[in-house]
Amino acid sequence: WPRRNGMRRKGNSMLWVQAQRWGGKNWAEGAITPSMKIDKLIASITDCRGKTFASVRKAILDADKDIVEEWKWMGSPVWERDGIIAVCNAHKKWVKLTFDYGAKIPDPDKLFNAGLEGNQRRAIDFMEGDTVNAPALKKLVRAAIEFNQGKKKKAPVRTKATTPEKARKSKKK
Repeated sequence: WPRRNGMRRKGNSMLWVQAQRWGGKNWAEGAITPSMKIDKLIASITDCRGKTFASVRKAILDADKDIVEEWKWMGSPVWERDGIIAVCNAHKKWVKLTFDYGAKIPDPDKLFNAGLEGNQRRAIDFMEGDTVNAPALKKLVRAAIEFNQGKKKKAPVRTKATTPEKARKSKKK
């Protein structure tokens, strides 16, 4: 396979796409972290969406110190802790924050305003002029973390099951 910018295509053309998009280096080499990519994305959005995006990011990161930023799905910032919390994208006229398990977490402040018909995801669309309700968003993020942690809890330990044949043999003894 031909080499481009020092990267070799190995069946997955995404490595090459990443190399082209980010100056010839992929983040697996340690050159550009997901947080740096998110910084670059926010800096490239010069209108009100950039400020909204930055406010959303700050509120999410302030909600819990163990949240990890990732870069997935061809350029989407993702926040995770014990699973995906939310994905954020800047569209032409709004910023969309989608919670992966939004349908399963409480929303007492009624922040969700998009994706209400689904049974898994819920989203918040921030239009021009909207402000980020940081305290309510932090509560929502914490609820998503609690949900993710609840999914990871182990099932109760079961006792060793016996087959009907083994049960008959034990009665005969």
